Amino acid sequence: MNQVFDLVMLALLIAMALAVARSKDLVAAAMIFSGYGLVMCLLWQHRGAPDVAMTEAAIGAGVTTILVLLAIGRTCRREK
Repeated sequence: MNQVFDLVMLALLIAMALAVARSKDLVAAAMIFSGYGLVMCLLWQHRGAPDVAMTEAAIGAGVTTILVLLAIGRTCRREK
């Protein structure tokens, strides 16, 4: 069961990384990247590293997303 969870999460991470790279809408890419951070948080928690999981949730999915959205707000939303 643990291997199935790991494989599903890793496949989801790869799919999200590809979606961020291919997205032309920067806000959508930021939201997908936030989801990537949350999936990483789940993986760290599953692996038994709750301190790393909490840091990933706070920094990777929280603060980074807010900073990226603020930067997008000062520029254009779509990539040229």
